[in-house]
Amino acid sequence: MPATALTPRLTAIALARKRLLDGHNAPAGASLAHWIERSWQRCLAAGLRPDTPVEFELCSSSLASRTQESNAQLVNVAAPTMNHLARAIVNTRYFVILTNAQGVVVDAQGAIDHSDPRAHLLTRVGTDLSEMRMGTTAIGATLAEMQPVWLHRGEHFFDATSAYSCAGAPIFAPDGSCAGMLDVTGVDTQERPELTHLVTQSARKIENALVIGQRHALLLRLNWPGNAMGSDADGLLSVDAEGWVLGANPVARQLVPGLNTTNQPLVHASELFGLPYVQLFDAARWPDKLLELPLWSGLRLQAQVIASGKVAKPLPGDAPGALPLRDMEASMIRKALEDARGNVGQAARALGIGRATLYRKLGQKSGA
Repeated sequence: MPATALTPRLTAIALARKRLLDGHNAPAGASLAHWIERSWQRCLAAGLRPDTPVEFELCSSSLASRTQESNAQLVNVAAPTMNHLARAIVNTRYFVILTNAQGVVVDAQGAIDHSDPRAHLLTRVGTDLSEMRMGTTAIGATLAEMQPVWLHRGEHFFDATSAYSCAGAPIFAPDGSCAGMLDVTGVDTQERPELTHLVTQSARKIENALVIGQRHALLLRLNWPGNAMGSDADGLLSVDAEGWVLGANPVARQLVPGLNTTNQPLVHASELFGLPYVQLFDAARWPDKLLELPLWSGLRLQAQVIASGKVAKPLPGDAPGALPLRDMEASMIRKALEDARGNVGQAARALGIGRATLYRKLGQKSGA
C-alpha cells in the first residue's frame, strides 16, 4: 500500500485489536475479518496473552525426522511450484513456507534473510508454527479455518509477531483431507494482499500434482460443457483398473456429488457417473476427444480421459484373449438383467442408460 494509506490501515487494526482484546466488539468500519476475531478468541481461550514473548521452538529431533519422512511426498510434489512461487516474489522480500497439516515447517524457499532471526527461525524445518504456538498467523488461521487468508502486522495475535505480513492457503490431499498449507511471509514489508490469490493458485497446482502423482489407471479431467479443458481449473479424478476412485482434487469434489466428503469408503465410478465404467477405459483410447459424462443428478460434465502408463494392467480389451468391447457390453447387459430379475427399468438404471437405449441395444443384439 502507498505510504499515505499505511498509517490509517495500521491505526484501524490497532483500534480493533485493543477493543477486542479488552473484551469489546470491534469498532464499526474496522474492516477486521471475522476469522481474525475467531482466531484471537481461540488464542485468549487457550490462555495466551499478546504480550507474551514468542519462542520459535523446534520439535524434537525424532519428531522432526518422522515429520520429514511422513511428508516426503508433499515436499517433493510441492518443490517445483514453490520454486516458481519464490521466483515470482523474489523482489518483494517475501519468502515461501510449506507446513504439514499440524503447522510444522517441512520446507521453505525464496529470499530468506538468514541474518535476521525473525526470518531464519521461522523457516527452519521442524519449527512448530501452529496457532497454539504462534498465535494468529496466516499458517495457524489457514489450518483452523481451512480457507485462504491474508494477515498484516497488528492482525497477528502476539506483539512479537506484528512485524510479519503473510498470506496462506490450505492444501488438500487426494482423499479430501488437509495435507498442509502454503504460506508467503514478509518481515517489515509492504502490504501486498494480492499475494493471497498467488498463494491460493499455487496451492491448487500442488493439489493437482498430488492427484496426478498417484498410481492410477485413468486420470479424468472434468469441467462443465463449453469450458476450456487442460488448466488448473479442471476437476481431477484418478481411477484404478477396476474403476475405483483413488483420489480427487477439490474442484472435482465440487463438481461430482458423492466426492464432497472426507474419510469415506472407496467409491466406484459407476456410483458417480451414469454410464458403465468400462466406457471410461474405451474413451482413454482417444484422449484428445472429450467424453460427455452424465451424472446421476441429471447434469452432464465433459471429461478428458487419460490412461496412465504407471500400471501394468492393460486396458480392457488389450490383453490377449480379452473380450471385444461389443461382447463386453453384451455381457454387462446380461448381468444387469440377471441382477434385476428381468426388470428392464432397474437394469437400465444400474447401467446408467435410459430404458429406451437398453431396449434398442437388446434389439440390436437379438438381431445380431
